[in-house]
Amino acid sequence: MTEHVDVTPAAVPEGPLVVIGETLIDVVPAGDGDGDGGGGARELPGGSPANVAVTLGRLGRGPVLVTSLADDERGAAAWDWLEASDVRVVAQPPATGRTSTAAVRLAADGSASYDFDLTWDLAPETVARATAGARAAVVHAGSIATVLEPGADAVEEALRAARGRALVTFDPNARPAVTPDVARVLPRVERLVGLSDVVKVSEEDLAWYHPGADPVETARAWAASGPVLVVVTRGGDGSVLVRGDAVVTVPGVPVTVADTIGAGDTYMGALVDALVSLGVHGPEARSVLAVLSLAELRRAASWAASAAAITVSRPGADPPTHAELHAVAQAPAG
Repeated sequence: MTEHVDVTPAAVPEGPLVVIGETLIDVVPAGDGDGDGGGGARELPGGSPANVAVTLGRLGRGPVLVTSLADDERGAAAWDWLEASDVRVVAQPPATGRTSTAAVRLAADGSASYDFDLTWDLAPETVARATAGARAAVVHAGSIATVLEPGADAVEEALRAARGRALVTFDPNARPAVTPDVARVLPRVERLVGLSDVVKVSEEDLAWYHPGADPVETARAWAASGPVLVVVTRGGDGSVLVRGDAVVTVPGVPVTVADTIGAGDTYMGALVDALVSLGVHGPEARSVLAVLSLAELRRAASWAASAAAITVSRPGADPPTHAELHAVAQAPAG
Protein backbone atom coordinates (compact mmCIF):
# COMPACT_ATOMS: atom_id res chain seq x y z
CA MET A 1 0.00 0.00 0.00
CA THR A 2 1.30 3.44 -0.88
CA GLU A 3 1.39 5.62 2.21
CA HIS A 4 -1.13 8.46 2.15
CA VAL A 5 -0.40 12.04 3.18
CA ASP A 6 -3.53 13.47 4.77
CA VAL A 7 -4.42 17.14 4.45
CA THR A 8 -5.23 18.64 7.84
CA PRO A 9 -6.72 22.10 8.55
CA ALA A 10 -3.35 23.30 9.80
CA ALA A 11 -1.85 22.32 6.45
CA VAL A 12 -3.92 24.88 4.51
CA PRO A 13 -1.63 27.90 3.99
CA GLU A 14 -2.87 31.46 4.22
CA GLY A 15 -1.00 32.73 1.15
CA PRO A 16 -1.17 31.51 -2.44
CA LEU A 17 0.92 28.79 -4.04
CA VAL A 18 2.64 30.55 -6.95
CA VAL A 19 4.14 28.75 -9.95
CA ILE A 20 6.28 30.70 -12.41
CA GLY A 21 7.09 29.43 -15.88
CA GLU A 22 6.17 28.57 -19.41
CA THR A 23 2.87 27.35 -20.78
CA LEU A 24 2.89 25.87 -24.27
CA ILE A 25 1.07 23.54 -26.59
CA ASP A 26 2.45 20.03 -27.05
CA VAL A 27 1.99 18.98 -30.68
CA VAL A 28 1.79 15.18 -30.49
CA PRO A 29 1.62 12.96 -33.59
CA ALA A 30 -1.78 11.28 -33.72
CA GLY A 31 -1.63 7.60 -32.90
CA ASP A 32 1.19 8.04 -30.33
CA GLY A 33 -0.35 6.74 -27.16
CA ASP A 34 -3.97 7.47 -28.08
CA GLY A 35 -4.76 4.27 -29.92
CA ASP A 36 -6.41 5.88 -32.95
CA GLY A 37 -3.55 5.23 -35.37
CA GLY A 38 -4.61 8.17 -37.54
CA GLY A 39 -2.55 10.82 -39.23
CA GLY A 40 -2.10 14.47 -38.34
CA ALA A 41 -1.38 15.65 -34.82
CA ARG A 42 -3.08 16.34 -31.52
CA GLU A 43 -2.50 19.64 -29.74
CA LEU A 44 -2.41 19.31 -25.95
CA PRO A 45 -1.73 22.15 -23.48
CA GLY A 46 1.36 21.66 -21.35
CA GLY A 47 4.72 23.09 -20.35
CA SER A 48 6.57 21.90 -17.26
CA PRO A 49 5.55 24.70 -14.83
CA ALA A 50 2.00 24.73 -16.21
CA ASN A 51 1.79 20.98 -15.58
CA VAL A 52 2.96 21.56 -11.99
CA ALA A 53 0.24 24.18 -11.55
CA VAL A 54 -2.43 21.86 -13.00
CA THR A 55 -1.30 19.10 -10.64
CA LEU A 56 -1.63 21.43 -7.67
CA GLY A 57 -4.99 22.65 -8.90
CA ARG A 58 -6.37 19.14 -9.32
CA LEU A 59 -5.11 18.29 -5.84
CA GLY A 60 -7.17 21.16 -4.44
CA ARG A 61 -4.48 23.80 -3.88
CA GLY A 62 -5.87 26.57 -6.14
CA PRO A 63 -2.45 27.79 -7.36
CA VAL A 64 -1.52 30.93 -9.27
CA LEU A 65 0.44 30.44 -12.51
CA VAL A 66 2.57 33.33 -13.76
CA THR A 67 3.21 32.64 -17.42
CA SER A 68 3.21 33.86 -21.02
CA LEU A 69 0.25 33.28 -23.33
CA ALA A 70 -0.71 34.95 -26.59
CA ASP A 71 -4.20 36.10 -27.51
CA ASP A 72 -4.60 33.35 -30.06
CA GLU A 73 -6.47 30.07 -30.43
CA ARG A 74 -3.72 28.06 -28.75
CA GLY A 75 -3.48 30.53 -25.90
CA ALA A 76 -7.23 30.33 -25.35
CA ALA A 77 -7.07 26.52 -25.27
CA ALA A 78 -4.27 26.60 -22.70
CA TRP A 79 -6.10 29.18 -20.59
CA ASP A 80 -9.27 27.06 -20.58
CA TRP A 81 -7.26 23.96 -19.62
CA LEU A 82 -5.63 25.76 -16.71
CA GLU A 83 -8.82 27.30 -15.38
CA ALA A 84 -10.63 23.94 -15.63
CA SER A 85 -8.09 22.64 -13.10
CA ASP A 86 -8.66 25.58 -10.72
CA VAL A 87 -5.48 27.43 -11.68
CA ARG A 88 -5.60 31.23 -11.54
CA VAL A 89 -3.66 32.55 -14.53
CA VAL A 90 -1.55 35.72 -14.57
CA ALA A 91 -0.26 35.92 -18.14
CA GLN A 92 1.88 38.30 -20.16
CA PRO A 93 1.55 38.23 -23.97
CA PRO A 94 4.79 37.14 -25.69
CA ALA A 95 6.55 39.54 -28.02
CA THR A 96 6.07 37.08 -30.90
CA GLY A 97 2.30 37.31 -30.62
CA ARG A 98 1.93 33.53 -30.68
CA THR A 99 1.63 30.91 -27.96
CA SER A 100 4.71 28.70 -27.65
CA THR A 101 4.70 25.12 -28.91
CA ALA A 102 6.67 21.92 -28.42
CA ALA A 103 6.66 19.24 -31.11
CA VAL A 104 6.69 15.94 -29.22
CA ARG A 105 8.49 12.81 -30.38
CA LEU A 106 7.67 9.58 -28.56
CA ALA A 107 10.06 6.62 -28.46
CA ALA A 108 8.91 3.01 -28.41
CA ASP A 109 9.08 2.94 -24.60
CA GLY A 110 6.85 6.02 -24.30
CA SER A 111 9.63 8.43 -23.39
CA ALA A 112 9.23 11.90 -24.87
CA SER A 113 11.58 14.40 -26.49
CA TYR A 114 10.71 17.88 -27.73
CA ASP A 115 11.44 20.48 -30.42
CA PHE A 116 10.46 23.95 -29.22
CA ASP A 117 9.13 27.15 -30.78
CA LEU A 118 9.22 29.31 -27.69
CA THR A 119 9.98 32.76 -26.38
CA TRP A 120 10.22 33.78 -22.72
CA ASP A 121 10.27 37.50 -21.95
CA LEU A 122 8.44 37.71 -18.62
CA ALA A 123 8.63 41.08 -16.86
CA PRO A 124 9.10 41.49 -13.07
CA GLU A 125 5.84 43.47 -12.97
CA THR A 126 3.94 40.42 -14.18
CA VAL A 127 5.37 38.36 -11.34
CA ALA A 128 4.39 41.08 -8.85
CA ARG A 129 0.76 40.92 -10.05
CA ALA A 130 0.54 37.25 -9.13
CA THR A 131 0.12 37.75 -5.40
CA ALA A 132 -1.64 41.14 -5.45
CA GLY A 133 -0.18 42.04 -2.08
CA ALA A 134 -0.60 38.61 -0.48
CA ARG A 135 2.50 36.85 0.80
CA ALA A 136 2.98 33.60 -1.10
CA ALA A 137 3.11 30.36 0.88
CA VAL A 138 5.01 28.56 -1.88
CA VAL A 139 6.93 29.80 -4.91
CA HIS A 140 7.88 27.23 -7.54
CA ALA A 141 9.81 27.69 -10.77
CA GLY A 142 11.43 25.38 -13.24
CA SER A 143 12.40 24.29 -16.71
CA ILE A 144 12.95 26.66 -19.63
CA ALA A 145 11.64 29.71 -17.79
CA THR A 146 14.56 29.61 -15.38
CA VAL A 147 17.31 29.67 -18.01
CA LEU A 148 15.97 31.33 -21.17
CA GLU A 149 16.69 35.05 -21.36
CA PRO A 150 15.38 37.65 -20.94
CA GLY A 151 12.60 36.24 -18.74
CA ALA A 152 14.97 34.11 -16.66
CA ASP A 153 16.18 37.24 -14.87
CA ALA A 154 12.66 37.94 -13.55
CA VAL A 155 12.33 34.34 -12.35
CA GLU A 156 15.63 34.48 -10.49
CA GLU A 157 14.64 37.78 -8.91
CA ALA A 158 11.33 36.24 -7.76
CA LEU A 159 13.03 33.26 -6.12
CA ARG A 160 15.55 35.51 -4.43
CA ALA A 161 12.75 37.68 -3.05
CA ALA A 162 10.79 34.63 -1.82
CA ARG A 163 13.66 32.98 0.03
CA GLY A 164 12.93 32.96 3.75
CA ARG A 165 9.36 34.15 3.14
CA ALA A 166 7.88 31.11 1.37
CA LEU A 167 8.70 27.52 0.53
CA VAL A 168 10.87 27.90 -2.58
CA THR A 169 10.93 24.88 -4.89
CA PHE A 170 12.84 24.35 -8.13
CA ASP A 171 12.96 21.75 -10.91
CA PRO A 172 15.82 22.42 -13.38
CA ASN A 173 14.25 20.09 -15.99
CA ALA A 174 17.05 20.49 -18.56
CA ARG A 175 16.08 21.27 -22.15
CA PRO A 176 19.28 20.98 -24.24
CA ALA A 177 17.27 21.63 -27.42
CA VAL A 178 16.57 25.17 -26.15
CA THR A 179 19.80 25.88 -24.24
CA PRO A 180 22.43 23.51 -25.68
CA ASP A 181 25.44 25.16 -23.99
CA VAL A 182 25.54 23.52 -20.56
CA ALA A 183 28.52 25.62 -19.46
CA ARG A 184 26.45 28.75 -20.00
CA VAL A 185 23.33 27.43 -18.30
CA LEU A 186 24.84 25.65 -15.30
CA PRO A 187 25.92 28.75 -13.27
CA ARG A 188 22.35 30.10 -13.31
CA VAL A 189 20.88 26.69 -12.49
CA GLU A 190 23.17 26.30 -9.51
CA ARG A 191 22.41 29.85 -8.30
CA LEU A 192 18.74 28.87 -8.30
CA VAL A 193 19.55 25.64 -6.50
CA GLY A 194 21.21 27.73 -3.81
CA LEU A 195 18.12 29.94 -3.48
CA SER A 196 15.75 26.99 -3.10
CA ASP A 197 14.46 25.01 -0.14
CA VAL A 198 13.49 21.95 -2.19
CA VAL A 199 15.02 20.86 -5.49
CA LYS A 200 13.58 18.02 -7.56
CA VAL A 201 15.80 16.86 -10.41
CA SER A 202 15.80 13.79 -12.62
CA GLU A 203 18.77 11.46 -12.90
CA GLU A 204 18.78 12.20 -16.64
CA ASP A 205 19.00 15.95 -16.04
CA LEU A 206 21.88 15.53 -13.60
CA ALA A 207 23.72 13.48 -16.22
CA TRP A 208 23.47 16.46 -18.57
CA TYR A 209 24.49 19.06 -16.00
CA HIS A 210 27.33 16.94 -14.56
CA PRO A 211 28.18 14.16 -17.03
CA GLY A 212 29.89 11.16 -15.50
CA ALA A 213 29.23 12.24 -11.92
CA ASP A 214 27.34 10.09 -9.44
CA PRO A 215 23.85 11.65 -9.20
CA VAL A 216 23.58 11.15 -5.45
CA GLU A 217 26.94 12.84 -4.91
CA THR A 218 25.80 15.76 -7.05
CA ALA A 219 22.61 15.90 -5.00
CA ARG A 220 24.73 16.01 -1.83
CA ALA A 221 26.75 18.90 -3.23
CA TRP A 222 23.57 20.74 -4.21
CA ALA A 223 22.05 20.14 -0.78
CA ALA A 224 25.15 21.64 0.84
CA SER A 225 24.73 24.80 -1.25
CA GLY A 226 21.36 25.86 0.17
CA PRO A 227 18.39 23.49 -0.19
CA VAL A 228 17.11 21.57 2.79
CA LEU A 229 15.96 18.73 0.53
CA VAL A 230 17.13 17.49 -2.86
CA VAL A 231 15.10 14.77 -4.56
CA VAL A 232 16.57 12.79 -7.45
CA THR A 233 13.92 10.99 -9.49
CA ARG A 234 14.86 7.80 -11.32
CA GLY A 235 11.77 7.02 -13.39
CA GLY A 236 10.39 3.58 -12.65
CA ASP A 237 13.25 2.96 -10.23
CA GLY A 238 11.86 5.45 -7.72
CA SER A 239 13.68 8.34 -6.11
CA VAL A 240 16.49 9.26 -3.75
CA LEU A 241 16.00 11.95 -1.11
CA VAL A 242 18.98 13.84 0.29
CA ARG A 243 18.63 15.96 3.43
CA GLY A 244 21.82 16.77 5.28
CA ASP A 245 23.63 13.50 5.95
CA ALA A 246 20.49 11.42 5.37
CA VAL A 247 19.97 9.60 2.08
CA VAL A 248 16.58 7.92 1.69
CA THR A 249 15.63 5.63 -1.19
CA VAL A 250 11.95 5.40 -2.13
CA PRO A 251 10.81 2.68 -4.56
CA GLY A 252 8.93 3.43 -7.75
CA VAL A 253 5.33 2.47 -8.51
CA PRO A 254 4.87 -0.31 -11.11
CA VAL A 255 2.76 0.92 -14.02
CA THR A 256 2.08 0.29 -17.69
CA VAL A 257 3.42 3.39 -19.47
CA ALA A 258 1.33 5.17 -22.11
CA ASP A 259 3.88 7.97 -22.34
CA THR A 260 6.04 10.00 -19.95
CA ILE A 261 4.71 13.46 -20.85
CA GLY A 262 4.25 15.43 -17.63
CA ALA A 263 5.46 12.67 -15.31
CA GLY A 264 8.18 14.66 -13.57
CA ASP A 265 5.96 17.72 -13.36
CA THR A 266 3.20 15.69 -11.72
CA TYR A 267 5.74 14.34 -9.24
CA MET A 268 6.87 17.90 -8.47
CA GLY A 269 3.35 19.21 -7.93
CA ALA A 270 2.31 16.26 -5.78
CA LEU A 271 5.50 16.55 -3.73
CA VAL A 272 4.72 20.21 -3.02
CA ASP A 273 1.15 19.21 -2.13
CA ALA A 274 2.43 16.58 0.30
CA LEU A 275 4.94 18.93 1.92
CA VAL A 276 2.31 21.63 2.36
CA SER A 277 0.10 18.99 3.99
CA LEU A 278 2.94 18.45 6.45
CA GLY A 279 3.10 22.15 7.32
CA VAL A 280 6.01 23.06 5.03
CA HIS A 281 5.05 26.50 3.71
CA GLY A 282 5.50 30.19 4.43
CA PRO A 283 8.34 31.73 6.46
CA GLU A 284 8.73 28.61 8.62
CA ALA A 285 9.10 26.26 5.65
CA ARG A 286 12.82 25.59 6.02
CA SER A 287 12.70 24.96 9.75
CA VAL A 288 9.69 22.64 9.47
CA LEU A 289 11.23 20.75 6.56
CA ALA A 290 14.48 20.28 8.47
CA VAL A 291 12.75 18.43 11.31
CA LEU A 292 10.29 16.25 9.42
CA SER A 293 10.89 12.60 10.17
CA LEU A 294 12.37 10.39 7.47
CA ALA A 295 9.09 8.46 7.50
CA GLU A 296 7.21 11.68 6.66
CA LEU A 297 9.63 12.39 3.81
CA ARG A 298 9.11 8.86 2.48
CA ARG A 299 5.33 9.31 2.60
CA ALA A 300 5.60 12.58 0.71
CA ALA A 301 7.78 10.98 -1.97
CA SER A 302 5.44 7.98 -2.22
CA TRP A 303 2.45 10.30 -2.70
CA ALA A 304 4.34 12.06 -5.50
CA ALA A 305 5.38 8.77 -7.11
CA SER A 306 1.80 7.51 -7.10
CA ALA A 307 0.64 10.72 -8.78
CA ALA A 308 3.31 10.41 -11.47
CA ALA A 309 2.39 6.78 -12.06
CA ILE A 310 -1.19 7.78 -12.80
CA THR A 311 0.01 10.40 -15.28
CA VAL A 312 2.27 8.02 -17.21
CA SER A 313 -0.52 5.44 -17.39
CA ARG A 314 -2.56 7.70 -19.67
CA PRO A 315 -1.68 9.77 -22.74
CA GLY A 316 -0.36 13.30 -22.41
CA ALA A 317 0.13 15.48 -19.35
CA ASP A 318 -3.00 14.45 -17.43
CA PRO A 319 -2.32 14.63 -13.67
CA PRO A 320 -4.76 13.00 -11.25
CA THR A 321 -7.36 14.69 -9.12
CA HIS A 322 -7.10 14.37 -5.35
CA ALA A 323 -9.88 11.77 -5.40
CA GLU A 324 -8.06 9.68 -8.02
CA LEU A 325 -4.77 9.85 -6.19
CA HIS A 326 -6.35 9.13 -2.81
CA ALA A 327 -8.06 6.04 -4.25
CA VAL A 328 -4.79 4.69 -5.66
CA ALA A 329 -2.85 5.52 -2.51
CA GLN A 330 -5.35 3.56 -0.43
CA ALA A 331 -5.61 0.56 -2.76
CA PRO A 332 -3.68 -2.61 -1.83
CA ALA A 333 -0.60 -3.15 -3.97
CA GLY A 334 -1.15 -5.53 -6.88
